[in-house]
Amino acid sequence: MAQDVAAVAGQEVHDTSTGLDNTKIAIWAFLASECLLFGALISTYLLYRGRGTVGPFPKDVYDIPFTSVSSFVLLMSSLTMVLALVAIQRGDQRGTRVWLMATALLGMVFLSGQTYEFTTFVHEGLTVKTNTFGSAFFLLTGVHGIHVTLGVLMLLSLFTLAMRGELPTERARTVELAGLYWHFVDIVWIVIFTVVYLIPSPHS
Repeated sequence: MAQDVAAVAGQEVHDTSTGLDNTKIAIWAFLASECLLFGALISTYLLYRGRGTVGPFPKDVYDIPFTSVSSFVLLMSSLTMVLALVAIQRGDQRGTRVWLMATALLGMVFLSGQTYEFTTFVHEGLTVKTNTFGSAFFLLTGVHGIHVTLGVLMLLSLFTLAMRGELPTERARTVELAGLYWHFVDIVWIVIFTVVYLIPSPHS
């Protein structure tokens, strides 16, 4: 994904009959397919989280305050992503570099929190093989974590381009496309956090 967005930067923009260029339509189509993926994973989680008879169960392992802080960090990264786009559109190269790196760092903080959470759950006896809840939980949040990781790599690639002076205002579309992907990842997490952590399960 990071390579695709970086490659788009050097390509000519071609408008379509909709008034949108091909690259933007492509990213929206990609995100639509991702909606189907996460929709299926969330549905699977809701279907299986309460069917297990062997613990641990959600109430036994969840640390809502910790996950809430981690979620807030990821949501704040959407703000820094917007600031990065505004900076490059204004020709502010320093601001572009600062906000791209800030967004990447916030993403890495979120991933660190998720890694800590996964490790804690495993120590408490919850693994992919423990029960249906564990399988559905790790699959859903793990796939999202992979998407965040790809987003961080994308942002670091853009930051590297900016440091080399290869991300001028004329290539602001590249940052915009990366921003669309990043905002999507954040929105998906809001849904996951609400469904997985805040809605009580049958064993809560």
